[in-house]
Amino acid sequence: MSGLQKTSVLVVGAGIMGAGIAQVAAQAGHPVWLYDMREGAAQSALDKLHASLGALVAKGKMQADDVAGLLARITPAASLQDAASSTLVVEAIVEQVEAKRALWLQLEGIVGADCVFASNTSSISITAMAQGLRHPERLVGMHFFNPVPLMKLVEVVSGLHTAPQIAADVFALAQSWGKVAVHARSTPGFIVNRIARPYYAEALALLQEQCTSPVVLDACLKAIGFRMGPCELLDLIGHDTNFAVTQSVYQANFFDKRYMPSLLQRELVDGGLLGRKSGRGIYDYAEGAAKPQLATAQTAEAPARSGVQLHGSGARMDAWGKHLTAAGVAFSHVRNSDWIGLSTPTLQLRQTDGRTASSLGANVAVFDLAFAPEGSRVLAWAPSVRASAACAAEAQSWLSALGYQPQQVADQSALVVARTVAMLINEAADAVQQGVCTAEGANQAMKLGVNYPAGPFDWLAAWSAQGVIDVLNALDAEYRGERYRVSPWLRQQACAALGST
Repeated sequence: MSGLQKTSVLVVGAGIMGAGIAQVAAQAGHPVWLYDMREGAAQSALDKLHASLGALVAKGKMQADDVAGLLARITPAASLQDAASSTLVVEAIVEQVEAKRALWLQLEGIVGADCVFASNTSSISITAMAQGLRHPERLVGMHFFNPVPLMKLVEVVSGLHTAPQIAADVFALAQSWGKVAVHARSTPGFIVNRIARPYYAEALALLQEQCTSPVVLDACLKAIGFRMGPCELLDLIGHDTNFAVTQSVYQANFFDKRYMPSLLQRELVDGGLLGRKSGRGIYDYAEGAAKPQLATAQTAEAPARSGVQLHGSGARMDAWGKHLTAAGVAFSHVRNSDWIGLSTPTLQLRQTDGRTASSLGANVAVFDLAFAPEGSRVLAWAPSVRASAACAAEAQSWLSALGYQPQQVADQSALVVARTVAMLINEAADAVQQGVCTAEGANQAMKLGVNYPAGPFDWLAAWSAQGVIDVLNALDAEYRGERYRVSPWLRQQACAALGST
């Protein structure tokens, strides 16, 4: 089958996604048919597109001739038969496998045998969708992200029947449309919706256990570069939508505990607290509602002037050393220590390795990971439950003196950032292990599909496989279940690192 660079495109479904796909295809020079079973919906979508593109012309962001040419290439179809000559169909209809399969069966009697079928599904199995087709090898997933004209990522999803050449042609076509394409195997959630699950799940678990507040959770994760914290993002998506996706992934994975939905989120949904669209979710969006604020503290001076030691090596300890030197604090540096942090005669202040401060001793406090040591300074920390009030105050003073905005949370395993990022890495590692995608594909998908500040394997490179494993093992020891089991791929990476030293 030849490539699709000059193909005639039929887009089925004239909602937000379908209209966006039609726009992108027409902008790339393709003649496009836009069809919707709702009478007048295709023309209405075209009218809205005309208005939105006209506004861009008025702002000088597009040229009038370019817009006129783009719109002229999109034709509303009164019936599927109008577009029988199309050689690519992109489906963007309701997210139900029966409806999608019925469409493909209908189209097999209308279009030619060389026409490629591409589904914009975000989660439905391409293999299941192809069942019963005469030519199941021509069906492939072409998952765009909303808003289609702006979002760069396209997941090209192959089912068991999908011909490799079809996937390759659609991959090349997406690139010619100015998108970044990544190959994925048809498994629940594909790449993005699968790997992203822990970002929501760990936040909901921390809230359910009353470990901290939503505003602290959000601030800690925004401190490492996320544009929105998980609580803000859940409220924006809508808890009904997110809960439904989580349930779908959980069921599709035969109720694997790693994907188990949250009781807290179910309660929000049951109570109609869906987020921004209902006026209240995790946060209250009612007019006049008080916006929660982070606790702030003035930067303190270093509380000890003798017996100070830095432990471990790396960018964070180098930065701390410079900070202490500039503050005139004398210290020694134990670079070969088996932990990272700072000690005084009355305190051990340790970077989390997953274990709680309480399990490490009495006068101990732990602090969270930071993947940008010189970036935003919000930092979660927790003292041992056996620490004296003076010890806890000293720990907070040190963090403040080192330039952080410390946020005390409950002393639970792996705090906030370490816990969340370890689980994101672990999920991505399993996806690679199972052939869903490559490591580079996972990085691209998460950065472009959901605007993550880094890909999971970027974080892994900045951390270590053994460090992630230590955190996951500590979480597993605390919670005892399947949720925090370590990916075999990660164990292999840790073994490989040992072999190279």
